[in-house]
Amino acid sequence: MSALEPLVQSSSAGNEGADLHRLVAELYPICRSITGDGVRETLRRIEQLLPVAIHEVPSGTQVFDWTVPREWNIRDAWIKNLNGDRVVDFQKSNLHVMSYSLPVGRRMPLTELRQHLHTLPDHPSWIPYKTSYYSEHWGFCVTAEQLSALTDAEYDVGIDATLENGHLTYGEFHLPGDSTEEVLISSHICHPSLCNDNLSGVSVAVFLARWLSTLPARRWSYRFVFIPGTIGSITWLSRNQDRLAAIRQGMVLSGLGGPGELHYKRSRSGAAEIDRAAAIVLHHSGRDCKIRDFSPYGYDERQYCSPGINLAVGCLSRTPFGEYPEYHTSADNLDFVTPDHLEGAYRACQSILTLLEKNLTFVNRQPMCEPQLGRRGLYRSMGGAGESRSKEMAMLWVLNLSDGAHSLLDIAERSSLPFESISTAAALLQQSGLLEERPEVADNSGKYQGKTGAYAQ
Repeated sequence: MSALEPLVQSSSAGNEGADLHRLVAELYPICRSITGDGVRETLRRIEQLLPVAIHEVPSGTQVFDWTVPREWNIRDAWIKNLNGDRVVDFQKSNLHVMSYSLPVGRRMPLTELRQHLHTLPDHPSWIPYKTSYYSEHWGFCVTAEQLSALTDAEYDVGIDATLENGHLTYGEFHLPGDSTEEVLISSHICHPSLCNDNLSGVSVAVFLARWLSTLPARRWSYRFVFIPGTIGSITWLSRNQDRLAAIRQGMVLSGLGGPGELHYKRSRSGAAEIDRAAAIVLHHSGRDCKIRDFSPYGYDERQYCSPGINLAVGCLSRTPFGEYPEYHTSADNLDFVTPDHLEGAYRACQSILTLLEKNLTFVNRQPMCEPQLGRRGLYRSMGGAGESRSKEMAMLWVLNLSDGAHSLLDIAERSSLPFESISTAAALLQQSGLLEERPEVADNSGKYQGKTGAYAQ
């Protein structure tokens, strides 16, 4: 029985961290790369939880300035000593082979073999993760301890792999909402047995999609893409140029299961609604967090934010890539990611998307001085005396700035109050008849035209 079978019906209420980690564990053994059967198998397992559409793009397809590469698949690999013992074994760790290595099968002197071995001298028991996607080489990744134990004059070396015309594979899940405008959620699925980078992002994305599917109504439509890094997003963007105008904003999810505080990297514009939403959610989370400005280096947000595409897509992670020693090593394993860290990231994503769903704009129907709240019972409905002052302030801010030009996010930023307090106050004021929702307006491109701003950290 697949470990995913208990999750197919529903995830465990109140135990999402364990479910998120279980999906990471299910996908962990699969050898993935930017193409090949490992990606297909990963998507097939995701398909047990989410009805993803699986797309195949032939090798040689031109995608902007790039070309879809040949497909790489590996079955086995080894380094054997003169006694025939496997001293390096792909079956024990798929990180042992440099991704996209050419096939090889021969005996060679140790002096030649050393030129094809990669280690981490500062961490002698860890295996590095290396790739050779766009240049034809072969190599093994070994621990420094394994390298020091190689004392035979010659070794038998084998990489049972193919590199030939085939396809690039990616998955996509579309969830319609009241608006045809979309929020894009992207995660990369091209790494072999590495948990934080990026099975954590894949797992959070899958469970976010399942959660959104249960909502009785959605303001926005959502599009989830599970793609190989860089070439996958470039390919998806090239094949979907006619769809890009519908994408309002989005997030790349990566590195969400390891230790460290949550980091949000702003989109290219820096002031998109999702940038502001992420900033205010993290700021009021009660936990340490960091907001970083956009940089054209990183994950697939740099493709979504390229000048000719210019989508408002940020990136959510914990400790950013390259800033923790376990990054791209065998130490990024099932012990490095924890259910608590995964669930914390998942909750933050839920809060950000909930903000986008609730970020409406209202008009005060009694704008001539303050309306009398007491006779409408609003003070009593806002809670006990201990919290009445802050809730009263939320109502006053909403009434004052609900002029049809300020969204609830604008008001939360201006008041420095949590968005949920502002949203709750607006709901009560609307129920009392003091507010009415302002219909969203569109500019000539069909995009929502709203107020922009930036939350000050």
